[in-house]
Amino acid sequence: MVSSRLPSPRQFWKKLALVITLTSGLWSAGQAVAKETLTQLAATEVSLMALPAEAQRVDRQIRSGGPFEYSKDGMVFGNRERRLPAKARGFYREYTVPTPGARDRGARRIVCGGAQPASPESCYYTGDHYTSFSRIVQ
Repeated sequence: MVSSRLPSPRQFWKKLALVITLTSGLWSAGQAVAKETLTQLAATEVSLMALPAEAQRVDRQIRSGGPFEYSKDGMVFGNRERRLPAKARGFYREYTVPTPGARDRGARRIVCGGAQPASPESCYYTGDHYTSFSRIVQ
């Protein structure tokens, strides 16, 4: 049986304040996500010529079938972050863009997708290790 007892005015106002706080927090989070999405959409393409010289060299290597500097180059990219368009596993392959002065592979990559690795349908550049991508246009 449901109680017909109403909350005290103090309980009512506390609960209302909680609802308002939670709702405004969700609204702010939603606005932040929307703003981030719009920012990503505004910067989704980059000219190959605008990329660093190392990225342009890697693009030429991809299109000629190698050879590549790093053993992991050409490996399947899983797109676990789902920042690229959804495709079947094995569609995307990643390639390291060397960073001058770095002791390791660094954060820069080119990720290409397509049935033929040397003739990709599309390629994307990330300078921040998969946090954001820009589609490379020729």
